[in-house]
Amino acid sequence: MPLPTSPVIRRARLGAELRQLRRREGLTLEQVCDRLGWASTSKLSRIELGQSRPDLADVLDLLDVYQVPVPVRDTLIVIARDAATSRGWWKTLGEMSERQRVYAELEAGAAHIVEYQPVIVPGLLQTPAYARARVAAGAVLTPKVDIEAEVRARALRQEVLHRADPPEYTAVLTEAVCEPGDLPVDVWREQLRHLVAVTGLEHVTVRLLPRGASGDGLHPLTPYSWYSFPDPADPRTVMLEALTTDVRLATVLDVDRYELMTEALLAAALSPEETVTALARRVGQ
Repeated sequence: MPLPTSPVIRRARLGAELRQLRRREGLTLEQVCDRLGWASTSKLSRIELGQSRPDLADVLDLLDVYQVPVPVRDTLIVIARDAATSRGWWKTLGEMSERQRVYAELEAGAAHIVEYQPVIVPGLLQTPAYARARVAAGAVLTPKVDIEAEVRARALRQEVLHRADPPEYTAVLTEAVCEPGDLPVDVWREQLRHLVAVTGLEHVTVRLLPRGASGDGLHPLTPYSWYSFPDPADPRTVMLEALTTDVRLATVLDVDRYELMTEALLAAALSPEETVTALARRVGQ
């Protein structure tokens, strides 16, 4: 059974393909919209930038304008359907905030995921109590946040690690992530036990980056997540986590740099076995 596709990635790929087809025909945004009778160029611009779920009828109209031959046309129709999908469990994403929905779509379609976190446990590995504490702490900046909805959303995202065809997942965590900080001791201990337990999954790896260690002197400035997908034509993607709006990178140059960063961090981190021993020792403190 094939892995599910990631709508957010399919939208990005479809937009890039359509933009390339338009430019091949030597057409401007205005010229295409005039031919189709669209009121403004904003609709086409959003499709090309992957910022909206495309209507299949609109995509078919664009393919007609660009005179796309059948084999390519059929491929792009499949991509367009994936980009606009609301089938299956996607319907349950309505409760998620927009930020969590983007991550959920990336995670659900990924073949490989690597996350680097210098401060907190990644969402895919959080216990409900830990997630609740972290969301509540951040509520001072976003007072309208529904804390319980956010906790449920994390639990829903975590199902990707327990499905029949899960992605290969690696988390690189600094020692600071594994310190209690302002957490209640019972919440902290439960979270560390969960980190140890989840490494029992064949496809999950946790690597601890010791204090003072760095990847050949490289230091990521922000937490980040890296994704690759079953279809090699779907763009590898990096998400940079910021305070307000996360940044998605998909150019080859950007992603290659983060892959080099990841290799350096993994080279400096404890082995998976050493990490489990270190976490278990902390739980016993």
